[in-house]
Amino acid sequence: MPDLFGLAAIITKFLLYLGVITATGTVMAALVFKLDRTRGLAATFAALGLFATILSFSLRGANLTGDLSGMTDPIMLNLLWSTPVGTALALRLVGLSLLLVGLFLGHIGALASVLGGLIALFSFTQIGHISGSEAAFMKITLMLHLLAIALWIGVLTPLNRLVSTSTSHVSAADVGHRFGLVASVTVPLLIVVGGYMGYQLVGSFTALVETNYGQALVIKVLLVGGLLGLAAANKMRFIPALRLGDPIAASHLSKSIYLEWFVILTILGTTAVLTTNLTLPI
Repeated sequence: MPDLFGLAAIITKFLLYLGVITATGTVMAALVFKLDRTRGLAATFAALGLFATILSFSLRGANLTGDLSGMTDPIMLNLLWSTPVGTALALRLVGLSLLLVGLFLGHIGALASVLGGLIALFSFTQIGHISGSEAAFMKITLMLHLLAIALWIGVLTPLNRLVSTSTSHVSAADVGHRFGLVASVTVPLLIVVGGYMGYQLVGSFTALVETNYGQALVIKVLLVGGLLGLAAANKMRFIPALRLGDPIAASHLSKSIYLEWFVILTILGTTAVLTTNLTLPI
């Protein structure tokens, strides 16, 4: 069981993933699928990401000293600043700030927001278990993984808003159809990249089933499998029915999106545990 600081670190990491990935995914989805009314959503999650970024950095200082004084201890924080943790902090602060500013600058701002989101996502390649590998390919793999899941998460809430308004069902069906086309590329990418990273991290089937890290990874894979099942139901049943004008399909699609969000939150929570408190198999 994690101690108090360990539990706080897990919760903060969860909020960090949620904020950065959702904010980035929202601005990406808005640009790719030409969605409107996404500024408030992106700004909210970017603010959450900034809050979690600062808190996560401070908690690392507390972890070094073993008490709360480390959260504001200039010696500990300066020490952290000179490590990859400090690099990740700088990338997130710059990236999320650029994302926020871009939200208020029109079309050019939309591009700036996406760039800011990409910078913030890139920060995750600087620390964590994945950064232990010296191969640049592993960082590229992680970045592709993050981009795929960010776009998926980013489209969900705007799509649900369209589904929830009877006058925008046609638009919802169009967005859902276009996302399905994009997902036909990103979902296989997500599976292949996730499988590759999992194998590189765990290293053997024995470690996968006999270690806490491997078992948590299996749980994450099963959750992703459930998420893919929900997405398949949307693509094969609800989106086509919505395009044909079936009003019941809108209700089913909305419920499916809420369920997708629940699974995604569980996946992010599992990932936070994986990258914070569990040790890689040796």
